[in-house]
Amino acid sequence: MATPSRIAVLVPCYNEAATIARVVADFRAALPGATVYVYDNRSTDGTGDIARAAGAVVRREPRPGKGVVVRRMFAEVDADIYVMTDGDATYDASRAPEMVALLIRDDLDLITGIRDDEERTAAYRRGHRLGNRAFNVLLGALFGERPTDMLSGYRVLSRRFVKSFPMEARSFEIETELTVHALELRVPAAEIRTRYFERPEGSSSKLSTYRDGFRILATMARLFRDERPLPFFAGLALLLAAAGLALGTGVIFEFMETGLVPRLPTAVLATGLMLMASLSIACGVILASVARGRREAKRLAYLAAGASRNS
Repeated sequence: MATPSRIAVLVPCYNEAATIARVVADFRAALPGATVYVYDNRSTDGTGDIARAAGAVVRREPRPGKGVVVRRMFAEVDADIYVMTDGDATYDASRAPEMVALLIRDDLDLITGIRDDEERTAAYRRGHRLGNRAFNVLLGALFGERPTDMLSGYRVLSRRFVKSFPMEARSFEIETELTVHALELRVPAAEIRTRYFERPEGSSSKLSTYRDGFRILATMARLFRDERPLPFFAGLALLLAAAGLALGTGVIFEFMETGLVPRLPTAVLATGLMLMASLSIACGVILASVARGRREAKRLAYLAAGASRNS
């Protein structure tokens, strides 16, 4: 007889005293056999004590940032299936059993809860919705597959996915890294649409629209450079070569007509730009081999972690 899967609900949170008890209660009711872990990210409003009283296993992480908290959670918590959610009571816990069952039935590694706010602007601000769509389109253009909601904080993950995830994010860009890791390893994944609720009164978002938006963009650029170095450096080489040609074409024509190079600084600059373009291509070719080796190492770590134990 197969051993039942061990399920861990992971809740990173910072100053969520108004909602954390409800989150713990909802997920304990939806997944009675699961252990709810609340990682208190240096809260000052008693979030940890409230979560402990509600029945969660509480641990404290003093270093700031959601990515830092998730990194520690993935390292410390041992389970077969992980349900990751936020501590603000905006995600629908009642969909968790269906998501877990789908992961087990189809032997998936990642299920993303697609936020459906039913056009309630108070739940999902229009600017955030448009920004998320733009990020989804950009990620699809960079990595070849467009997610529906790459910034969703509601996910169900397998053990082999969690234990093979080389996380670097410090803040809200953690969801971007999760999405790219799944795309690059080509793991079996699915999406499920879930209700997205308004924050209860007394609860406030910790997301900084512009600061965290720039961090997410920077993370996407870094991941594209690291995971797809050849197209990244080829694009850089194209820009450098175009600038070099724009500056050097006139110098070449003048030399052909007069045998002189009257604009020597321009000629030197154009030559330097073309050399940099050549070096950029060479770097892309070399780093593509390095990226392939890293991808193989991550794949081996993924396989070594093993599949979840199906019930």
